[in-house]
Amino acid sequence: MTRAQHRALEVLWPKYGIGDDTSLLTAIGIFGDQRPLTLEIGFGNGQNLVDLALAHPNQGYIGVDVYRPGAGRLMLALDRLEIGNVRILLQDAAEVFLRRFTERSLDNVLIYFPDPWPKKRHHKRRILRPDFLHNLALCLKLRGFLRIATDCNHYCQTILECIALEPLLTNLDPPDQVMEPLYRRTITKYEAQGIERGHPILDILAQRA
Repeated sequence: MTRAQHRALEVLWPKYGIGDDTSLLTAIGIFGDQRPLTLEIGFGNGQNLVDLALAHPNQGYIGVDVYRPGAGRLMLALDRLEIGNVRILLQDAAEVFLRRFTERSLDNVLIYFPDPWPKKRHHKRRILRPDFLHNLALCLKLRGFLRIATDCNHYCQTILECIALEPLLTNLDPPDQVMEPLYRRTITKYEAQGIERGHPILDILAQRA
């Protein structure tokens, strides 16, 4: 972590950070109005959130991650660009649904390039499991969207199987036909690495039934 990132976590956290208590999070509680609310899980360096927030200032965005240097970098960018519609939650994503968000409170959930844990003995560490997807689906508004991208074909197939088992989610296939420009993501370093290695980039779009 750089000195600037460390200082951002100390100085800018009151402005952009969300406490790790058990209070429920809503758009009106965070932003003071009923604006659409999007949650990005695993935001990395935060560039995707920055780009979305700049393009759509009337929407609210929350980034969830445990990577503190990335949070520091994101806060520096938010402060430099005077972005006011992003908040950061440093918490395990598996803990936020139903503990921090109420049912039917989120318009979109974004999960881009989650760790595929390719070795079979590590598959249990994957975040996109049936129990996680069920709690996530409960927190989506009716007709809200779950947007996922990965460059791991095996993980993609596993995710699709989990979505098929979840009665609250409907897989929209092919996703390009309904992936409106509002959520065309910024290419992250993980996606760029996948492209460089010749991996196909696989998009999944599911909707709350």
